[in-house]
Parts: sequence; C-alpha cells; structure tokens
Amino acid sequence: MRLFIAINFNGETKSRLIAICNELRRDSSHGRFSLPENLHLTLAFLGECDVKQTAAVKSAMDITMFEPFDLVINSIGCYRRDGGDLWWAGVQKHEMLLKLHQNLTTALQQNGIECDKRKYSPHITLGREIVTKAQPQEIEPFGETVAKIELMKSERIEGKLTYTAIYVKGAEST
Repeated sequence: MRLFIAINFNGETKSRLIAICNELRRDSSHGRFSLPENLHLTLAFLGECDVKQTAAVKSAMDITMFEPFDLVINSIGCYRRDGGDLWWAGVQKHEMLLKLHQNLTTALQQNGIECDKRKYSPHITLGREIVTKAQPQEIEPFGETVAKIELMKSERIEGKLTYTAIYVKGAEST
C-alpha cells in the first residue's frame, strides 16, 4: 500500500481551501488541481509499505503524543517547475506542528520506517503543472484546531486518485 500520515480538515476549512483552489483555477490556463476530498496537510510521506511496515507505522503513531493545537493557513505560493508550477496553501509556522512532525518522524525511524530527510515545509498542495497569472500572496488567515492525525492509503480507483484513512490517532486531552 502507498501510505502517508496527514492532518485532514473539517468542512469549513476544506470549503475555504476549495474556494482558493477554484480562484486559482479561474486564473490559470493549465493545471492538475487537487480533488476537494484530497486536500490535506502531509506530516510524513511513507511510500509503499507492506503489512509489517504498516503495523510499525501504526505503532509509531500510537507512541506519538501531542496536544490539540491551532493550525493557521495564511498564504498561497508556488514551487517553480518546468512545465507548470506546484501551487500550495501555506501553513503558519507553529511550534506544536513542528514538534508533532519531529516526534512522529523520530517514532517512525525508531520503528524502522525511513522518512524524508528534507526540511519539513508544511503546505497543502492545491495543484500541479499549473500555468497561471496568479501571484503568491498572503491571505486572510483561517484554520482549525488539530486533534487527530490519520494514516492514509493512496490508490487509483477507476482512474481517480483516492485517499482513504485507515488508522486514526487522537491528540492527548489536557
């Protein structure tokens, strides 16, 4: 299974992200835009995992403690690429988010799961191969309280990229 660990959004946050995506689409001549149901914030991309590795990932999630925290989306930007750019919604740096990511990747590594070595840059992918007149910008901040993380399976079903939550870890309540 192709897996990643993510923060999925409530309906209100997802609606705001969809509106941003639709505006970007209107200003673009080309692009592959994220499906509304697939908008998420990746904490750790895992790639192909077998049953044993999936169990190790779940165990790592179980030992990763975090408190609920507020996630704020406050910008849109892009990574420049030949053939069209990758556009994203930017997440305000938050100590609790960065600590969650660090604790999670440490637990994954302790359980024998390799993680991306690049510096974590939290963002929500809006689309790929986008050719647009839009410009990166700050936006009116919005977001939600994060109280759970989810292990997601990525697969193509009838040609459509589909993400399905297969395991959930809730935050510790104080």
